[in-house]
Amino acid sequence: MTPSVELSLGCIADDYTGASDLANTLTRAGLRTVQTIGVPADDLALPEVDAVVVSLKSRSIEAGLAVTRSRAAEKWLRGRGASHVLFKICSTFDSTDAGNIGPVMDALRADCGEAVVLVTPAFPETGRTVYQGNLFVGSVPLNESPLKDHPLNPMHDSNLVRVLAHQSKTQVGLVDLAAVARGADAVRARLADLAAKGIGAAIVDAVFDSDLETIGRVAAAHRLSVGASGIGLGLARAQVAARETRPNAADAGAPVGGPAACLAGSCSQATLQQIANAEKIMPVLHLDPERIVTGKDEAKRALDWAGPRLADGPVLIASSATPEAVAAVQARHGREAAGHAIEQAMADIAEGLVRSGVRRLIVAGGETSGAVVDRLQIPGFLVGAEIAAGVPVLRAVGAREGDMLIALKSGNFGGPQFFADALGLMR
Repeated sequence: MTPSVELSLGCIADDYTGASDLANTLTRAGLRTVQTIGVPADDLALPEVDAVVVSLKSRSIEAGLAVTRSRAAEKWLRGRGASHVLFKICSTFDSTDAGNIGPVMDALRADCGEAVVLVTPAFPETGRTVYQGNLFVGSVPLNESPLKDHPLNPMHDSNLVRVLAHQSKTQVGLVDLAAVARGADAVRARLADLAAKGIGAAIVDAVFDSDLETIGRVAAAHRLSVGASGIGLGLARAQVAARETRPNAADAGAPVGGPAACLAGSCSQATLQQIANAEKIMPVLHLDPERIVTGKDEAKRALDWAGPRLADGPVLIASSATPEAVAAVQARHGREAAGHAIEQAMADIAEGLVRSGVRRLIVAGGETSGAVVDRLQIPGFLVGAEIAAGVPVLRAVGAREGDMLIALKSGNFGGPQFFADALGLMR
């Protein structure tokens, strides 16, 4: 993409599956969208688009490094004409008291000179709503749901005003549902009141898609927003309504054929159920997390197992385990060391599978997806058909192996038959 291209919307995502979720949402709303892996090189050939989602693997790294990478992405997007930048985070607001949502938001806010930043992880389509500043998963607060037990960023407080205030240098306020229900002017008035009091960020309630549309109309006039794909939906609809975009969404193109494989690294209940269902239709190999972490060659065992089976159809290789099993491995070896070892083993397996001819690859789990895409050195993706809410088919752009179709799934996304559904669309 050359600097002459003018973007309607720039986005920075803190993990790869979240970036795919957002890119899918923008595409469905009518924006021609490309997802890049990291800040693109200026000589990367990309089609003319309305929005670019820059994917970073910055959710669980040291906060200072996350800030540096996010600021570089924002600079690139602003240089391509993006007047508004969305910092895309997880819909479960995964972040510790040390960050990284607050520190990145603070840095981007300072860089663009925004007085008050709208913040909401609400995405009603996927069951994430915010009421009185509290994040709900379905009908229960986040801290009472199974999603509270993320292995790297557990979330045990549903009050987002309090959570964000712990990690941001600015005061955090609330735009409640009553204001959102009164419309865009009421939200603008509430934000102006908060800014006048020196409050630099506001959690915004949202329960319905119509709330996201209201928030999007307001956010579009600001330089920065923070949230999940729901606020992206609101921004996209605002831009389409204002006729700021070109018609015809990007297409992921023709089938690629060839062997297909699935990798699962998420330990969410949703992914564990999807793996169990996949065992009914394809060979599944369960890796031993303890053997991975202690240096046993589980990756080689997986590739030796997969090799003779790929000619007969798809296979699935899983490092996923129950939260209790994962916690036990982390207790013995440390959370970061265990997580890194498992991610790298899955990346080793993905690299070996692609070398052996796999051109259709499905990856479950945010950290696993990040490790896999980094290892494969894929610079970007065109966004195609939607497999499940938040999960599109992606066609690799600029991949050294040539045409590939990939799906990157956040752990909690997708229905019970997700792997079968994905394979049905990735031909």
